[in-house]
Amino acid sequence: MSEVTTWYLQMLKKDDFKAKFLTDRRLTVTEVKIKDFRYNRFLYTLVGELWHWLDKLNWSEDDWRQYAENDRLETWVAYYEGTPAGYYELLWQPEEQAAKIEYFGLSPKFIGKGIGGHLLSHAIDRAWKSEIKRLWVHTCSNDHPSALKNYEARGFQVYDIKKG
Repeated sequence: MSEVTTWYLQMLKKDDFKAKFLTDRRLTVTEVKIKDFRYNRFLYTLVGELWHWLDKLNWSEDDWRQYAENDRLETWVAYYEGTPAGYYELLWQPEEQAAKIEYFGLSPKFIGKGIGGHLLSHAIDRAWKSEIKRLWVHTCSNDHPSALKNYEARGFQVYDIKKG
């Protein structure tokens, strides 16, 4: 098995944000207002299966409930003509005046259509509408080959790299 590289990225001011929104009316992004851990688990599997997201696969229903129904977690879903095209989760860290993009990704059918830049722009825009001083995320070499480029293109800067 090859060594995994993890990049930690952050954005410290809203002015660094370089938006890339689509104008396609068939694409909408909606917050999941009525939290149900089963939906987060579905999204995690839908998006993460291709990239071998394994960290939550063995979680119990109670683990999922505590995570996904936490008041500090927001889940937003991109729908293309009513079909889930991707999602992101924002984890608010008020004690640090920060937010973390906890999970972000697209359904395999929607990769390569420009939706990733739009959805990431939505996540960044949403985060900076609150009183934060830092937005951060991490990605790794097991994620989509364009993930790091997308984060950097939107204005994130790498602040740490770990190999292992």
